[in-house]
Amino acid sequence: MAYEALSRKWRPKTFGEVVGQRHVTRALANALSRGKIHHAYMFTGTRGVGKTTFARILARALNCEEGPTPTPCLSCPACVEILAGSSVDVQEIDGASNTGIDDVRRLRENAAYAPARSRYKVYIIDEVHMLSKAAFNGLLKILEEPPAHVIFVFATTEPNRIPDTILSRVQRFDFRMLTDEEIFTRLREMAEAESISFEEEALRLVAQYAFGSMRDGQSIIEQAAVSGDGRIQASLVEEILGLVGTDAAIDLVHAVVAEGMEEAIRKFASLQSRGADLKFLFLSLVDVLRDAAVWKFTEKDELLFRHSPSSLSRMKELCALRAREEWMFLLDIA
Repeated sequence: MAYEALSRKWRPKTFGEVVGQRHVTRALANALSRGKIHHAYMFTGTRGVGKTTFARILARALNCEEGPTPTPCLSCPACVEILAGSSVDVQEIDGASNTGIDDVRRLRENAAYAPARSRYKVYIIDEVHMLSKAAFNGLLKILEEPPAHVIFVFATTEPNRIPDTILSRVQRFDFRMLTDEEIFTRLREMAEAESISFEEEALRLVAQYAFGSMRDGQSIIEQAAVSGDGRIQASLVEEILGLVGTDAAIDLVHAVVAEGMEEAIRKFASLQSRGADLKFLFLSLVDVLRDAAVWKFTEKDELLFRHSPSSLSRMKELCALRAREEWMFLLDIA
């Protein structure tokens, strides 16, 4: 049996399986239940937050034999074909490689025909912002007078590049980045189901550095599981991502505030020579400065970012070196 990537294997099949985006789930489910179906939707948001997944679920919800319904059965011929990506009535189009007016003209000609087997023809156009100006103008014509059997679902990471004439004719949903806790909970569920051994700290690191993208988080733990021979360890995640550990970040901040710039530069050069990602190094330093300021004002451990007992102790020792106003100043200039 061919190997299936975790991001594909664990792609949600119903609205109920989706992590986060409750505002989108609620609005679409209510619209389907009440039969208030728009002819065109625009899903916007950064990569890996569920835009294409929602589009596919919506296609099944619209064409399920029990529908339109917010809970597609996943077993009727329409649902099975859409799940398999073989439905002739649901077409996924890559906007980045089908950018011209001729591509849109073919789409319009195809849309004029009734669905072959389903209730609706659904056109999912990903990265729609890549279409040319002429293509958008051609698309506008069918959005102005859409056939009753056609539904468009557009997905984009750059809604600012979509003409206002298009935006005014679609129902827009802005997908937010997922929280660290939402990603962590899902990754833990996946790892347990896949019998992958893991350190909780490792999964929390992945959730933090997935930057709101579930797909990125899934890709990282998959790589870590393979590299770690079935075990996901925090040290391995740090190595894969080029992260600087909390202790190293504390060391560098300590050098800046207590040991002089020469020592700080030496430690920075050492981290750089070990392959530390400068973007993540900067984020780690900001986290330490933020924790120092927060602890000096509150002295509440639970308000700090994740620390091991040893790094928490070192964090408090670091805090004692400067007044809270000085920590706030350092955080402001970081």
